[in-house]
Amino acid sequence: MLKIAFFDTKPYDKEIFEVLNKDYGFEITYFEERLSDKTVKLTEGFDVVSIFVQDKAPSFVVNKLYEYGVKLIALRCAGYNNVNFKAAQGKVHVVHVPAYSPHAIAEFTMSMMLTLNRKIHKSHNRTKDLNFSLSGLLGFDMYQKTVGVIGTGKIAKILIKILKGFECNVIAYDIYPDNNSAKELCFSYVPLNTLFKESDIITLHCPLTKDTEYIISEKSINKMKDGVMIVNTGRGKLINSKDLIEGLKEHKIGSAALDVYEEEDKYFYEDFSVEGVNDDILSRLITFPNVLITSHQAYFTKEALNNIATTTFNSITQFDEGKPLENEIAYICDENGCAIKKVN
Repeated sequence: MLKIAFFDTKPYDKEIFEVLNKDYGFEITYFEERLSDKTVKLTEGFDVVSIFVQDKAPSFVVNKLYEYGVKLIALRCAGYNNVNFKAAQGKVHVVHVPAYSPHAIAEFTMSMMLTLNRKIHKSHNRTKDLNFSLSGLLGFDMYQKTVGVIGTGKIAKILIKILKGFECNVIAYDIYPDNNSAKELCFSYVPLNTLFKESDIITLHCPLTKDTEYIISEKSINKMKDGVMIVNTGRGKLINSKDLIEGLKEHKIGSAALDVYEEEDKYFYEDFSVEGVNDDILSRLITFPNVLITSHQAYFTKEALNNIATTTFNSITQFDEGKPLENEIAYICDENGCAIKKVN
């Protein structure tokens, strides 16, 4: 029987995995701690390590996992930028959950746009104080607004369908355009600079790579329309937070909705309501009345958690039975680094 170590386990994770494991029978140990160079010692004696978005598997950790006999890293998420693939090459297999619920994230993205635009969160807080004034709550019609979508994977395609229901004009950028989907869903691929220039709203759905890190920065912000809305439910480091703050201060950026933050691993999923946070940038972003921040919850639905558990256990079962790993991340590494060849 495979021994599995789960890291960064929350009560809701354990509840769902424990119920599902009745059908699989794995020997699981749940750790609340996140995987890091300080906690990797806990993996000794396990066959599989399962990690989430805030866990870290740099080269030191990966080499220790190999030394301790761990043969598989099972990511309970779609993102994989927290794993050092060069260290893993030839030592440890890496699988992920490519699409735990693209509908959940697409729907949440749309809800952030609507909430931020129509100031629903502000109105709710006002009325609880018996303030029924409309001052400062003015929004705009989504109808015929141009929404620029960066990255057109499964999540983005579902979002585009939703946006089309609002009769938005959708333009998109992707290094691998899906022209069949563009025709079917009635959106247009454009160069990235054109997207920056023409979009009323920009929403990010691309993976975090060397090419996409800080794709939103001072340089790109300067190309945008005055008053643009920026939405990020992808990865925190797609946006340079300091440049975002400057854009907000200068009123170049009209509003921003962030479900992710580049330094979120220090705070997200934990309660700091008593002790506060020591991150000046995050604290500054929270003070803006035109910024909406949530704690990486776009994926957080019952359906998504069940899909994460099922896909993770299926991948581990495939590994245990020596079958091809359907959700393995294929990559190749050389002296210049690693390139992802295929993400299933």
